[in-house]
Amino acid sequence: MKKILYIILDGLGDLPCPELDGKTPLEASITPFMDDLAKRGQTGLMYPVGEGIAPESDVAVISILGYEAEKYYTGRGPLECYAAGLRVNDGDLAYRVNFATLGEHNKIIDRRVGRSLTTEEATKLAESINTKVKLDAAAFVFKNTVGHRGVLVIHSLQGKLSSEVTNTDPAYAKEGPFGVAKTEFEDVLQECKPVEGFEGSPEAQRAVSLTNEFIRKSHQVLERDPVNKRRVNRDKLPANVILTRDGGNRLPKFPTFGEQYGLGFGCFVEMPVERGIALLTGMEVIELPQATDEPSFDYQLRARKALESIEDFEGLYIHIKGPDEPAHDGKALKKKESIELIDRFFFANLLPEINLERTIVAVTADHSTPCTVKAHSNDPVPLLIAGGKIVPDDTSSFSEVNCKRGALGRIYGPKLMPLLIKYAD
Repeated sequence: MKKILYIILDGLGDLPCPELDGKTPLEASITPFMDDLAKRGQTGLMYPVGEGIAPESDVAVISILGYEAEKYYTGRGPLECYAAGLRVNDGDLAYRVNFATLGEHNKIIDRRVGRSLTTEEATKLAESINTKVKLDAAAFVFKNTVGHRGVLVIHSLQGKLSSEVTNTDPAYAKEGPFGVAKTEFEDVLQECKPVEGFEGSPEAQRAVSLTNEFIRKSHQVLERDPVNKRRVNRDKLPANVILTRDGGNRLPKFPTFGEQYGLGFGCFVEMPVERGIALLTGMEVIELPQATDEPSFDYQLRARKALESIEDFEGLYIHIKGPDEPAHDGKALKKKESIELIDRFFFANLLPEINLERTIVAVTADHSTPCTVKAHSNDPVPLLIAGGKIVPDDTSSFSEVNCKRGALGRIYGPKLMPLLIKYAD
């Protein structure tokens, strides 16, 4: 059986950008190594979950690994809490959270503290929350993860908690268990409420009360914290409020990758949610140094590690965050630059060392993040598969426009992993 290299460029898909003369960041990028791979393979477009769905990263990753999100998904919170090493019992309430900056009248000044919160600062703030906030009828554990991100598990002392509660983060809504990014919203801290239809649920009412109590008391602690006072003195935004979203009250129970496909996969993941999914699906997480501010170093290291690790597994799942962050900030030129750096330092060091006759290489994305929208969209993402006995189509370069004409046509995310195994077998 051939090896499988399954490479996800987070948020790669996009729409035409005015700053790039009507091209997408991928279309405008200089990417000779990805373009050469496209010429040697077949391309198409993929809906990560399904048409009309603008997925969050967790649902998208679950789907493109071949799992039915509707069947297994229990919320982003449990995934990230598990990845961060927090215990989640059935009936606990686990959230993904952000440190954010709150102004007067509950106005949110910045949902990500200007992306300037350091790990050291976030760790100290988390320590303050854990030691100084006391809930009336619950225990909790709060932990910072990456940058402004964190996780929270609440354990009620008076009975189980329901996950059928709304987010306090105004940028995201809940549709069933799924989190959905809003394209338009008012930047105001939301009150946690029971989801429609669960107003009479004691478990939901308990969850609402504890969530709002935590938000209120942690805000009071963060406002007085020396870390935030020093930030304000340096003209930086304070991380003075916690935004909760995508709560879940149990861990998902996936069949492992081995049970699902009979394959042993290793993975490279950068963010807590991807790590949680990898661990819960039985993939082996290959530990990497924390990313630096030098993409040339980070991407070359990941290429070398992939070449070293591939012999130990049937396949590798490699998730690279790069393009998504500038897209959320609406920076098309920065997204283009990120894509070019991945090609120049990751693919340039990986592909020349790969024997394509014995390897299937797939390059795609977990979702589109258009710079003009600054959020995930329901647009399909570009897809490229090369290697083995795949007969090349006439694709000349890797872009949304060219992939639209590729031989793979349009497929759905849950079908991709079985397709790669078919090509590899």
